[in-house]
Amino acid sequence: MTVKHDDESTKPSATETAGGELGVDTGGTFTDVIALQNGALAVYKIASTPEAPDAAVIDGVRHFAGDAAADWRIVHGSTVATNALLENKLARTAYIANTGFADVLTIGRQARRELYALEPEAAPVPVPADLCFEIDARRDAQGAPLVALDDAMRGSLVEQVRESGVEAVAINLLFAFLDGADEAAIENALREALPDLTIARGSRVLPEYGEYERGIATWLNAALGPAVGGYLRRLEAALDRVAIMHGAAGTVGVDQAADNAVNLLLSGPAGGLLGARFVARSAGLERVLTLDMGGTSSDVALVGDELALTSKTRIADYPVAVPMVDMHTIGAGGGSIAWLDAGGLLQVGPQSAGAEPGPACYGKGGDQPTVTDAHVVLGRLPASTRLGGHMGLDVDAARAAVARIAEPLDLGVEDAAAGILRVADEAMTAALRVISVARGESVADDSLLCFGGAGPLHACALAEGMGMKRVLIPVFAGVLSALGMLVARRSRERSLSVLQPLADIDAGQIDEWLAPLRNATRDELVEEGVAEADIEERLSADLRYAGQSASLNLPWQTPDDLLEAFHAAHAARYGHRFDLAVELVNLRLHRAGPVPDVALPEIKAGDGMPAAAETVAVHGLGDDVPVYDRDSLCAGQRFEGPAIVRESVTTTWIAAGWSVDVDQAGNLLLEQ
Repeated sequence: MTVKHDDESTKPSATETAGGELGVDTGGTFTDVIALQNGALAVYKIASTPEAPDAAVIDGVRHFAGDAAADWRIVHGSTVATNALLENKLARTAYIANTGFADVLTIGRQARRELYALEPEAAPVPVPADLCFEIDARRDAQGAPLVALDDAMRGSLVEQVRESGVEAVAINLLFAFLDGADEAAIENALREALPDLTIARGSRVLPEYGEYERGIATWLNAALGPAVGGYLRRLEAALDRVAIMHGAAGTVGVDQAADNAVNLLLSGPAGGLLGARFVARSAGLERVLTLDMGGTSSDVALVGDELALTSKTRIADYPVAVPMVDMHTIGAGGGSIAWLDAGGLLQVGPQSAGAEPGPACYGKGGDQPTVTDAHVVLGRLPASTRLGGHMGLDVDAARAAVARIAEPLDLGVEDAAAGILRVADEAMTAALRVISVARGESVADDSLLCFGGAGPLHACALAEGMGMKRVLIPVFAGVLSALGMLVARRSRERSLSVLQPLADIDAGQIDEWLAPLRNATRDELVEEGVAEADIEERLSADLRYAGQSASLNLPWQTPDDLLEAFHAAHAARYGHRFDLAVELVNLRLHRAGPVPDVALPEIKAGDGMPAAAETVAVHGLGDDVPVYDRDSLCAGQRFEGPAIVRESVTTTWIAAGWSVDVDQAGNLLLEQ
């Protein structure tokens, strides 16, 4: 295999458009595309188009495919759902509940975000009171009807929704996770009368106990549906064969993705974790702590043999209980703006310069100091660097921007830039601790894997902050999320609430309960081209002590083995175990097609020190620092820091005291 790093002037030849596979990841600053064709991998970065994100995706695909996009298999990680939620650009949505329960989403869990504030800021109201509608039908805690749903109830509800003028409807009835017939009947009545509505019902979106969490997930699915559905339909019309990455790190067809908008939250970051696991395995690493630092934010996770999923994600301060990759996100990216608070203290983020105008060094008119500008000022991002292979750096603009911070602090521009990086590094180190040591996980013997356009610039500082001695800078580090799209499997996640003592469960009951879920996921995967014989299954269980509300998820085993595994897991997480009955809360079913046949190319072998492309001055160091072009490095080469490794999609800063080995795939293995 060969590797190409395309720049903006490179256009594919006629033979290059004969078909292949494309992974596309939309970020806040750049849209990344990676192409696999005839055993070769090529990458391309283009500025994101936030007002019309499909425009950058289509341009990136056509860079490789020309007018023959239908001949390519395209996997896309989308930020449309996440951005719509973060920016509160949601459809006008009605909420349907049982009588007396219309305000569940507003009341929530009554948890106070500011425990000691005498006048706490009011939490946002998801659905206004005039759009919350009640229905008298009711089921009991076993799912049996107490008050039957009749035609009069349905007719009245349809008229209320019609008069409200909403774009979407969320249906969330009590105990519908046990029997969703009433919700389905209401949905059918609404679809018949109002065919243009986007409709979500809790018994399909999240058939689990927990009225509030299920309601939020259902509301989000409905409120995000119009924006997500419209975006995906436009992509499908332009590109034809598109699969979408969902938040649990698998892919789904456009039709399914449009109907399950809430599952597309964390779509792009999930691709990054798949790419990280793929590259870590190629380098022989079993577990890595990951940092994905893009232009706007940084995502951290602990990645082992299988990606950990969680149903406890919070986005925009809402609980999103559908299964997603387990990661922690902070507003610190390459484009994060440095500023002084009311007390004169230096802060970094969460505001970002974004794609337009971007950091000052982009030369697009930005004048706010950012993390990227700080690297330019210090010389860690050399003036000769061409971002994405085509975008030059404006050093003078970067210095002028950082000077806006330096002057009120009475610092030199370089010292202010160093301060910006220290603040950003501390924020990211704190995030890494949240996902690892705060959960009782020691990472001293693991490796830190840094990727994203900005991540490798911070790798050494973050590893030192975490007490880690090894770092992996993967090949294609700047577009690793896009690479993850190529190795993603077609998959489905389903859940089922049980709420019974584990001691009362037998294997026959499990198979009976799961049969409908297995049949439905089989049919969906087969429809998307997966052979039934190739479908793999993984089953897990949410368990808790009787009387607890929080649960732990463990791989399914026999009930006796599962009991002991839960006691051990509880002791490891919380430091103690109880002599109490254990309850099976939820079953979680994962079904997936085969792993795509993708392999990293091998680079040519070499020995000795690589030849430096140039040397540059870096603030704080007496001697100039060598700059190596990553494309010229050979497998088996070794060199020492301080040094800079430059490539079209990212730059790596190797601090003094660190050595670098280049492996056969071109990964950089750093060791202190």
